[in-house]
Formats: sequence, structure tokens, C-alpha cells
Amino acid sequence: MKDLETITRLVCQVAREAGAYINKERASFSVDKVERKHAHDYVSYVDKGSERLIVGKLREIVPEAGFITEEGSAGHTDEQYVWVVDPLDGTTNFIHGFAPYAVSIALCKGRQIVVGVVYEIVSDECFYAWQGGKAWVNDKPLHVGTSEINDALLCLQLPYNSDAYKPVIKRLIDRFYGNVGSIRMMGSAAIALCYVAAGRLDAYAERYIGQWDYMAGALIVKEAGGMVTNYDGSDDFTQGDSIVATNGVVHQALLDAVREAQAAC
Repeated sequence: MKDLETITRLVCQVAREAGAYINKERASFSVDKVERKHAHDYVSYVDKGSERLIVGKLREIVPEAGFITEEGSAGHTDEQYVWVVDPLDGTTNFIHGFAPYAVSIALCKGRQIVVGVVYEIVSDECFYAWQGGKAWVNDKPLHVGTSEINDALLCLQLPYNSDAYKPVIKRLIDRFYGNVGSIRMMGSAAIALCYVAAGRLDAYAERYIGQWDYMAGALIVKEAGGMVTNYDGSDDFTQGDSIVATNGVVHQALLDAVREAQAAC
């Protein structure tokens, strides 16, 4: 198999190709072409077309790898390496022509994430990392910020599972609104993670998300000097549905708030 840096740079090319396809389709996109997977969870032919393109290209890079993909166009059995693909993260944003939305691709070896690439289509920013190779955006190094919690810019996302998560997010917003720098909601887990890596956000938390949403971005945060755990505080997060990613400085404060909010529900 090729070395991780070579694989990463090839994946960046694939992500940009998929991004060009998505950008082209956006110019003539109609909401009539949208399907509902679940309540308020959308998919379109663009997601599916992007995924087919990505899967075909990734098979050429690491032929022996399996796949975990959001739209289910490829699968895995007991392969040592597995690609984890979100062909269009932020579909609701895309449908409305509202940035950001992105392509997210990770390569995992067992429970280890060894390559992560996220391409933000509107800003033309390709975030990427490989295990032990630090984190980058368009060939410029990334590093997390240093803000304390009182000055932190937090991203508290709203997952589709509103019935289960609404009590928790209400408590988190009540805890932090007016007590931190500010709160944002991105609409893209992959980009929220990359913005933590770039120091644009100081922290991000979300539950009820898929592996394809967070795998690539999580590695980018870690290689940028940040910290990533699940909602229970474990750094073995790759099989779960929750993520807390921070600059490290505010991690415990956000984790404590998440635990308290969940315990109160």
C-alpha cells in the first residue's frame, strides 16, 4: 500500500473532483429533486452521484479497502482498511444554497483513523491530515486556538434526532449563552471539526451523528493539536454517535456541561 502522505494527497484530488461535480450541479439544482430519508433528513441525486464518483476513485487508491458510506453504495466485511465517506456533508445547507457544505473522506485501520480529508466546496478549502503528519488546509499548517471558556466560540449543533436531543441542547445553550464568547451552528459536522482545527472555533459538540460525519474531521483536529472524545469523555470514539472536539483548553468545561445536561434529562 502507498504511504499515508501519498494516499492523503490523492484523496484530496478525489475530494476536489467530487466538489466540482457538486458545485456544477448546484447551479441548476431544484428542490423537486430532494428525497426525505427521515424527518428533516434529506438526500438528493447529487449526494448519490458524488458518492459513486468518490467510491470509484478510492477503489483505485487502496483496492483492498472496504467502505462505510452514508448513502450505502459500497460496503465492507473484514477488511483491514476501511474508507468512511460522506459524499455531501451539509445537505440541508446545499439544498438552500447556504454555506458551508463539504465532502468528507477518512481512511481507517481498525479503530484508528489514519487519513482524513474534508473539502469545503464554497470556500475552496481542502483540510487534510494523515496520522503523524500534522494538519493542513490548502498546504498551510493548521493549529487549534488557545481561548479559555469565557472567550470561546462554541459550535453546538442540532442533529436530526430532535426529540431525543432537544432537552440536552436546551440545557447546553442555557449554560453557555452569555457565558462564552458566542455560540454558532454550522450545519456541517465535518466543517465544524475543521474550524476547530483551524482555530476558527474553539469547540464543537454533537450527538446522534454517523461515522461519516466526523471521522475525517476528528483526525484533522487531533493532528492540529486539539482534543477529541465522545460524550462520555472516552478517546475511543470511532464506533459511537457523539463527538466533543476542542482546542484542549476548554475541553473539560464543555464535557462537564454535556454530562450535566444529559444527566438532567
